[in-house]
Amino acid sequence: MRRLSSAVMLLLFATSALGTDQKSGSDLLFRLEAEFAQAVAEHGHAAFVSYFAEDGVELDDGGGITTRDQIAKQPAWPEGTSLSWTPVRGDMAASGDLGYTYGNYIFKSKNKDGKIVSSYGKYISVWKKQNDGSWKVAVDMGNSSPEPK
Repeated sequence: MRRLSSAVMLLLFATSALGTDQKSGSDLLFRLEAEFAQAVAEHGHAAFVSYFAEDGVELDDGGGITTRDQIAKQPAWPEGTSLSWTPVRGDMAASGDLGYTYGNYIFKSKNKDGKIVSSYGKYISVWKKQNDGSWKVAVDMGNSSPEPK
């Protein structure tokens, strides 16, 4: 009886741990997105680049693929430029080393007349656990959308 009881407890613990791991996976991704967004809000372009994996890429709205190195060589964002986003959903692979979030973004920048204009869109970030245990963006993609109503 004692062995059966131990086996049941072990099974319950394993099932509980599996559920927690799945939940903490999306929680981790949402926390990473929040940290990423906060860093970009505070430090702009430099912070944006720092969250990309060495082999990370950005799939450009309208075409093209930009590597992390190419993104890093772009000039710093002009004053008045900001990028903010909010994840709507995320999920983690069962392996625990790859996940994604997607949601909505707002990009604000000055037009040729110096007036701040807002651009809206949707994004997806694919996060990959690095060899050192840190998480970096492997793929980032955004596409523009009309202003939300």
